[in-house]
This record gives sequence, C-alpha cells and structure tokens, in this order.
Amino acid sequence: MRDKLRAKEMVGKVIVSEDTGRKFGVVGDVNFITESGELMNIIVSEPTRQALDLKLAEDDKGRMLIPFSAVRSVGDFIIVAEKDIV
Repeated sequence: MRDKLRAKEMVGKVIVSEDTGRKFGVVGDVNFITESGELMNIIVSEPTRQALDLKLAEDDKGRMLIPFSAVRSVGDFIIVAEKDIV
C-alpha cells in the first residue's frame, strides 16, 4: 500500500473480504485523527447482508465501522482481512 493514502480516494469503492470474496458494502467516509492524519476506521455505506451478519462496531450515528488496520490493499476495491474485523 502506498505510504500516503488520501481518504477521498477510498470513498465510493466496494469493500471486499480478502478471505472469502464477500462484499460488505461501499466506503461512505473515513475516520481519522486530525492531528496526525492517521486513518482509524472505514465507515460502511450500503452495508450488505454479509456486513450485517458480522455485527460490526458502530459509531454514535449507527454507521458500521471497519478498522483501517484490517485493510490489506486499496485499488479498484478495498480489500480487507475478514478475521481482523470481527
């Protein structure tokens, strides 16, 4: 993964499991620490049934979150390690 990733480059991309190929939804936004720019969570929009079954953490607005530490690659899709999000 590139050293500097812009969060806006991720918005709108489909989130896919590295392990099973299942789709979890689309990146709606990204949480980050303002001072350092460290990416913390992907906010899932349009969650699929598979994402709902995982019972992901939610923010104070009820939006589903995937920790950025689970992201394995960013390209046409956001590839995440499913074992790191449950």
